[in-house]
Amino acid sequence: MLTDVRAVVVGGGCVGAGILYGLAKCGWSDVALLERTQLTAGSTWHAAGLIPSYARSLNVGRMIAKSIEIYEGLEAETGQKVGWHKCGQLRIANTRDRLDEYRSYMDVAEVQGIRARIVSPAEAREIWPLLDNSGMLGALYHPDDGHIAPADVTQAMAKGARDLGAKIHLSTEVTGFERMPGGDWKVRTSRGDIVCEHLILATGNYARQTGAMLGLDIPAIPIVHQYWITDAVPEVVERKRLGLPEMPILRDEGYEGYLREEGDGLMFGPYERTEQLKLFAENGVPKWFGADLLDEDFDAVSWNWERATELVPALGRAGIKRNVRGPFQMTADELPLMGPAWGLQNVWLAEGVPGGILWGGAIGHYLSERIVEGGNSIDTAELDPRRFGDYANKNWTREKVRQAWGTHATQHYPGQDMPAARPQKTAPSYDSLSQLGAVWDVLNGWEMPSWFAPSGVEARNSYSWRWTAKGNYVGEEAQAVRQAVGLVEMTPMTKFEISGPGAERWLDGILANRLPRPGRIALAHHLTPAGGVQAEYVVARLQSDLFYLVSTPRAERWNYDDLNRLLPKDGSAQLRNVTNDRGSFTVVGPRARDVLQPLTEIDLSNEAFPWFSVQSATVGLASDVRLMRVNYSGELGWELYHPLCYQRHLLDALLTSGQAHGLRLVGLQALESLRLDKSFRAMYRDMNLELSAWESGLDRFVRLDKGDFIGRASLATKQKQGTARRIVTLSIDTDGASAFAYEGVYRDGKLVGRVTSAGHSYTFGHDIALALLPLELGTLGTALEVSILGERCPAKVIADSPYDPEGARGRM
Repeated sequence: MLTDVRAVVVGGGCVGAGILYGLAKCGWSDVALLERTQLTAGSTWHAAGLIPSYARSLNVGRMIAKSIEIYEGLEAETGQKVGWHKCGQLRIANTRDRLDEYRSYMDVAEVQGIRARIVSPAEAREIWPLLDNSGMLGALYHPDDGHIAPADVTQAMAKGARDLGAKIHLSTEVTGFERMPGGDWKVRTSRGDIVCEHLILATGNYARQTGAMLGLDIPAIPIVHQYWITDAVPEVVERKRLGLPEMPILRDEGYEGYLREEGDGLMFGPYERTEQLKLFAENGVPKWFGADLLDEDFDAVSWNWERATELVPALGRAGIKRNVRGPFQMTADELPLMGPAWGLQNVWLAEGVPGGILWGGAIGHYLSERIVEGGNSIDTAELDPRRFGDYANKNWTREKVRQAWGTHATQHYPGQDMPAARPQKTAPSYDSLSQLGAVWDVLNGWEMPSWFAPSGVEARNSYSWRWTAKGNYVGEEAQAVRQAVGLVEMTPMTKFEISGPGAERWLDGILANRLPRPGRIALAHHLTPAGGVQAEYVVARLQSDLFYLVSTPRAERWNYDDLNRLLPKDGSAQLRNVTNDRGSFTVVGPRARDVLQPLTEIDLSNEAFPWFSVQSATVGLASDVRLMRVNYSGELGWELYHPLCYQRHLLDALLTSGQAHGLRLVGLQALESLRLDKSFRAMYRDMNLELSAWESGLDRFVRLDKGDFIGRASLATKQKQGTARRIVTLSIDTDGASAFAYEGVYRDGKLVGRVTSAGHSYTFGHDIALALLPLELGTLGTALEVSILGERCPAKVIADSPYDPEGARGRM
């Protein structure tokens, strides 16, 4: 066995083989894969092999398309068959909400480059003649989906990697890892040690055990899934005799599962509901388990089977040949963990993969691209392992995984937060705000108010693809901010302190904007070397050598990890995560000063406390409150970052003072509408790793003349070359439904761009969207259309910040 290589991949399933193949395709031949038994011995060999391209997320859809692209080219490249059946996929809609879901998906399918169409019930029966569903309203048809032979495609990628010089060591069990003084990793195995620069973990059901060797609590746990294969079905045999094409994979919410041809029979895979779902290897994979299957559990899915035989009678008439039941990995959001391992240099994760066959090609391509080239050609943020914080412990993961897979086939909506493992993280305001009608969402494990139900209205989220009654209350909250004053609970925001004699120099070499003077605030971005946006910070300079940084809640672990990796080796700058130390309220609106001034002795006038400045003061009985005159709504306002121990008192004081001024509690949904009125960019949507700062329209926050910073060289080059596309603001005429994100933007019937974020403006009475368009179409007044639930809605380009474009309201 080799003893020194550039990269080691641990795990020989489809994902591990895909990564080895991806690294070799990127030009790294000095790489090795270590597998404890044989290739495909884990979840790969018993997988159903389905390749569904259905995903409303732009980037997830593009990644799945990459898997298909890679698999379709393997046979010609390697000479090895992969068992690819491009039979298509048909998804049945039995309810209006499900049909709306498919219509909303069609809004983004063309943007992803995916072929799909909505078909009528009659056409669905023509495509799948064995289906007997009289209640369907329509169906979604993907002609390019299919299924593949899991072992064959894995072996083909392994062969492709070997042909390019990569090495595979079987019967080689990893027993430990050690960081060497020079930064390399020593991998201890049952066949000796191997040293590498990059360590990549793709260990499937062993993810938690492998992670524990490195001190990582991997937020993934295997679930157990099963499918049945029938004896020969006469109707399938007859179709083959007539030379008819294979029927598409059939999914029907009526039986919550999938059905496809398998040889002369059918394969039926029902989805276990939460109460019936079994987990596997919560405390480690048993030593006896290898390429094994688990006992059949028909009781867990008996209702699925009964309903399926009603909808497809031929299934009920067939005998059962065999049952296949085994474990595979699952995460809380049903997406893989692909990217850097937090706190460890040159350790990469490809774990928690729910469907290694679906993801193997894409993960192999994009993770290898990230490792070799230092970044990705598309935004892969949704898969980054650091999207989960330390709240994602095993107990939390267990509950969320059960719910995620247990509701896999049920209706879901954008922004929907599921109830398992909640509440987990709560601010001291939680009980009081609940009594005042708070309806809660979750950010980074924290409960955060989404909207507030008035007295007599049930405090519960109602989800739909269309407008619901809660929009009336959200609109009232937004109008309160515009006309009087609102109070927003913002405690979950990520908060860091950076201090030390070298803090200024270090931070200035990272952020693209100039640092503020003491007592002032700046909005600044941490860019990638290619000029994409890695993080956005509100930077408050409390002292000459003390900075306070605020960013989105989702980024707590991610941003901390990125900054921590860059800290100077001489200790001249220190980084502290103080997210859990301080709460935050935003008091915002034209009456904000009237509410706050009676509670503090400091002068809140414009002259004494100007826009984008910060002061520490006592507010009510709360000491050491950092008042930052900045907000996400574009109105007069302050963000109050206070020691968490004072929060109950501070909430009471603000509510009492606000009674005379029309203060209203305001949630995230109103805040989202208000920020769109101002065209404020949102991290991971309008700013991301793929789009350059120029494309996101961040020109005023990038100072190329201030000295070097990460991404400066790339942005300077892009500035000389010119930007071909840019995010602009659109108004959209809507009635009954709003855009979310990723919808296609059209000009004269041709796709020309995509929405990055959107929603209803309660200020203007129409939708406002931020959209990525070619530069020539970004001129004011350009007439466009945006697809919403399959309808092309009139839209036009308008100036950024349609509300108060001069910014006078924030400086009142």
